[in-house]
Parts: sequence; C-alpha cells; structure tokens
Amino acid sequence: MTSPILSKGQNLALSDDVVRVDIVIGWAEAEVAVDASALLLGEDRKVLSDSDFVFYNQPESTDGSVRFLGTSATEEGAQTRITIDLAAVPAEVHVVALAGSVGTGTFGQLGKVAFCVVDGAGQSLAEYVTADATTESAVLFGEVYRRAGVWKVRAVGQGWDSGLAGLATDFGVTIDDDAEGDAVPEQLSEPESVAMQKSSAVEAAPEVAAPDPSPARPARSARGVRTTKQVARKTKPIEFKLAESDTWQPARLFSVIGVGAGEEQERRATSALIATMQAVRPFARALCTRMGAPAGAFEGYIEVQYERGDAVVIPDAVLKVVRGSRVWTGLLEVKTGNGKLKRDQLESYLDVARKKKYDVVVSLSNDIPAGPGELPVEVDRRKLAKVALRHLSWAEVAHEARMLLSHGGIEDDLQVWLLGEFLRYLDHPRSGATEFVDMGRHWVAVRDAVAAGTLRAGDQKALAVAETWVSLSRHLALRLTAELGATVKHVLPRRFRSDPAARKAAVAERLAAEGIFEAVLQIPDTAGDLLVVADLRTNRVRCRTTLDAPDEGTSARRLSWLLKQLQGAPGSVQVEAVFSEPGNEACELLETLRTNPKALTADRAGAIVSFTLEQVFAMGNRRSGTAASFITSVTSATDAFYGTVVQPLRGWVPAAPKRSESAQAGPITDPDG
Repeated sequence: MTSPILSKGQNLALSDDVVRVDIVIGWAEAEVAVDASALLLGEDRKVLSDSDFVFYNQPESTDGSVRFLGTSATEEGAQTRITIDLAAVPAEVHVVALAGSVGTGTFGQLGKVAFCVVDGAGQSLAEYVTADATTESAVLFGEVYRRAGVWKVRAVGQGWDSGLAGLATDFGVTIDDDAEGDAVPEQLSEPESVAMQKSSAVEAAPEVAAPDPSPARPARSARGVRTTKQVARKTKPIEFKLAESDTWQPARLFSVIGVGAGEEQERRATSALIATMQAVRPFARALCTRMGAPAGAFEGYIEVQYERGDAVVIPDAVLKVVRGSRVWTGLLEVKTGNGKLKRDQLESYLDVARKKKYDVVVSLSNDIPAGPGELPVEVDRRKLAKVALRHLSWAEVAHEARMLLSHGGIEDDLQVWLLGEFLRYLDHPRSGATEFVDMGRHWVAVRDAVAAGTLRAGDQKALAVAETWVSLSRHLALRLTAELGATVKHVLPRRFRSDPAARKAAVAERLAAEGIFEAVLQIPDTAGDLLVVADLRTNRVRCRTTLDAPDEGTSARRLSWLLKQLQGAPGSVQVEAVFSEPGNEACELLETLRTNPKALTADRAGAIVSFTLEQVFAMGNRRSGTAASFITSVTSATDAFYGTVVQPLRGWVPAAPKRSESAQAGPITDPDG
C-alpha cells in the first residue's frame, strides 16, 4: 500500500482505529547523525513544562505518551524515530510538534529527508519529503494535532539555523547548555526505583486500584534542559595472556556443551539473551529501542504462563521496561535454527497482550525481513489495533552487540566481557542463533530450473527465493556494518523500498531471464560500491567495484596509481579500463599487469577514465549448511573481495595547486613596516 505524499502545509486525518503512531525521519547520508525530537504544546503553542520536550537527553514525556526511540541504520541510510500513544496524550496537549536536528553540519548537506507516519504494524500512513533545506541545523518536519476529537497530521517544513536548542527555546523550553560537567547519564533514580516496585505490586494484585494515569506535571526546572550530547567512552575487553598454546580456549560463560535442538536450543538462547540484557544496560537499551520501548530500567522473565480461554499460553519471555510511573511490557517469541514463526502462535500472544494492556509482541528468529519494518509472518491486522507487532532477527541482535563492543558505549570492563561471552555463544553453531543459514525449501527446485532454462518470473517458488536473496543482501550489509563500525547500506531502487511485491517480482524476473541475483553494497569512505552477482547458470559469484581514474597524467601513470594500491590483491582479479574514446575498453588479469602494465594501455586511443575490478569465486549449491552452501559462498566472496580489493582503494585526490614561480620569488612585505 502506498502512503499519501503530503506537500508543505497539507494535512491528513488519521482513521479512528489508529491509536499509536511512529514518526520516522529517514535520510540517505548515514554518516551524518540526525536525532528526532518532539514538543508537547498547549493551546498557545508553547510547552506546559520543560518535561514536554522529548529528545535524546529526555527520552520520554512525563505521562509516557511520547517517547524518543533513538537512531538506527537502514538499507537506505539511517532513520530516527519517535513513538506517540495517541490515547495517552493529555487533553491539555493540542499539538505534538515533531522535529529533527543535527549536531554537526546542516540539513542542506543531507539532500532529501523523509518524514513518515507509520502505524503499529509498520505500515506508512503519510509521508512528507523535503529537499529545500540549506543552512538549517534543526527542522520542524510536521505536527500530529487534535482537531474536534480527530487526530491529524500536518507537514510543516520550517527550519532553524540555531539548532535544537534554538527550536526548543522558541516553543518555551528553558535551555541550559552552559552548566558544568557532562550531560547526566541515563540512570534510574531513587524515586523511579520506588515507582518500579509500586508498579510491579499493582500488576501482581490487579484488584488494587491503579494510580491516576495523569501524574501532575513537574515544575519548570530551575536550571533548564541540556541539549549537549554524551560522548560514549570505549572500554578495552579483558585479555587472557597466559595460555601456552593457541588451542587453549577460555571457559565459556554460556556453555554450548550438550545443547540439543528445537525447544531446548530456544530456551538456552532466550535465557542467555535476557540475562545479558539485564546485566549490560546499553545492550538492553539498543534492543529495546528496536522494539519501541522507552529508555529505562530493564527486567526480563522467562516461561511466564497466561490463560487464554481454556488454554495456557507461554511466551518465551516477558520484557519489562520501567521509567517513572510507566511500565512498558512486551511478549517475546523466539525461534532458533530453522524454526519458523507461526501465525496462530503470534496471534495468541497478541490476544494476551491486548487483554493485559501490554504494548508489543516481539518475534525473534533467523528470518531477516527483506525491508525494514516488514514482518516475516502476516497476521490479522485487526489484532494490531491496540498492540504493536515487531520483528527482530538474530543477525540484528548480534549486530547491536558487535557495535557496542567495537565502538563504545559500555564503560564497565565486566559488562564488556559479559557481552563478549554472549556474542561468543551466538557465534557457535550449536546456539541456533545463526545470522543467515537457509535459502528456503524452494531453493533446489529454483536452482535446477535456472540451469534447465525452465524458470519463469511468475513462478511462486521463484518469488519466494527472490525474497530470500534480498534478505541475504541485507544480512551482508549488517555483517559489514558491525565489523567495520560504519553503516553499510544495501542499495535498493527507491520504487522498491516500500513495495515488497514489486521488489520480489523484479528480482524473480531477472533471475528467470538472466539466471543472476545482484546486490549493491554502499560502504562509507570507499572508492566505489561493492557489487555482488550470483550467477546460477555458471555457478560463480562475481564481486565487482568501479572507481574513477585520476584526471591527469598519461594512461600509464593512471594505471600505475591503481596498481600501487592493489599490492595485496590476488593476481586473479580482472582489471578493466574504460578509455575516453567511445567504445575503447581493455581488460587483463592483475597478475599480467604486474609484469607487463602496457598490456592494458598499448595501442589504446584516449586516456583511462575509470577502472572496474572484478574477482570470480566458486559458488556453493546447497540450500543450507556451511562448507558448500550458497549462502556461505556468497558471504565468503564478499568478505574476501572487500578485504583485499575494496578496502585498500582510495579515490583520486589531485594535488594542491602550485604557486607560480614569480609569486614564489616575489618580495615579502612586512604589514607592520
């Protein structure tokens, strides 16, 4: 379903069955950090108190109706998110103003920025795209407002050069960024601890009257709100140095000895996950953000029993996050290995969550949805009116752990070790939490049909395998992102980003016509994109990158510039040169050019304008497994080509212009003389 595109100033009424929405601000330049913020405004379009300003340092409004969910990477770049519980917004709040801000740079450097309103199932309800920003460092993208009892969305597009602090000040927030010391880290205060105990007691004894859901607003802070961001500090992991041989392995915190399959495997993985989240708070925060939870203290419980009619429902875990007087609750359903999520099981959890007034049901499995926000299992959408359904893959769980370990955010040495041990457990095949292992039950039939030339684009099996390929492509991007510490994007044409059916059809059509899959990975600070092509007709995986040649010097000098950067690359890499004369191209193996560079440039008209580097790898045919599987061959080829070819390459940077000889020889005058 395509969402309405709003123009500046246009509004749209939300349907009555929409009770909560997520505001998603998305952009393509992932290296630029954008943060979402919200201001709860009264009739005079001013905040009633400083606590009505929701952003990274104050991630939830007092009443819990508006929450900042953080920033995350996507295939298109990155996104930042705010969630609004429309039913919980106080009556005195007439408008929720929704903005985005950058700490460094301006929105003019970002190009197009999309402001999307999505429902609890991730379906887009409205979208506003702006590309006219110049020097603004904060932009009010839109508003969710109440008019005659009906919630509406309006596109605004107003900018501030004074950043987040300037925007917030104009809406009545008192800003104090001059206070000494760092921003206060997110911790559970003593009153919040008491509130958590009280809230737990209320849930344990439902017959006790619940407290007033609309707590009194706090007085305006004497010091105001700080918009300065915290700087994450990186802690070194514990090192083991006394082993006498490389074969000595440190003891595992989460043992893999004796792990079976099926239910036992799921229970072990769930217990390890929940225990690690409770011990390593930044890890819990990162995952809970993906689930739509507020920032707060996390607790998890396993194998809790609920009654549903005459039956007993037992989710794998119950997740609790407390902030102030609000308790967010989610039910978790876990699958490991080849286990598949089931519609009836998820719908039973949605029924329980609705009855208990919980917030979300979260599914966790090895399924990697082809696009962000997509669910691996379709459920009855009527069950999503009061409860959200979100999906996580084990690949995303591992991704968050690696990002924290590699790039900071944990200050305690013991917590670093705990998270490292959990990741070590996930990496073991017996955990069942594999990142991507199976091309699906139709793989063999589709593979053989491609070889025989009998595959047709409309075949349902081809469409299923096409969807799995896009998931594998996203898996490649996630793996590289975690390993490199830079957001790697799986590049999709814009028309396919929000249209899964059209995306699958296009991939299946190319597979039937040419026998190939293709994925484009965009890696920051590299000279060119990494193109991965799996050719099922030749049983080969081809990895390729293209970069511009220097725009000065002879073709021989331009080739020499390239060869110097490829000293560690395999000789089997093909080097193709495109010359300025139309139709003039040449290709040779790298090992040939190392001994005879003229083999590429001799008798060629024009100068080299670009190089394309390609390496061919053997392709595995098996549906799943390790050594000879299709997935392993694609993953290994991508890693090898990036490490030996793409990573060492740097784009051409011309030398700085030289001063003329006369200028250099000219007299130097003393300005004070």
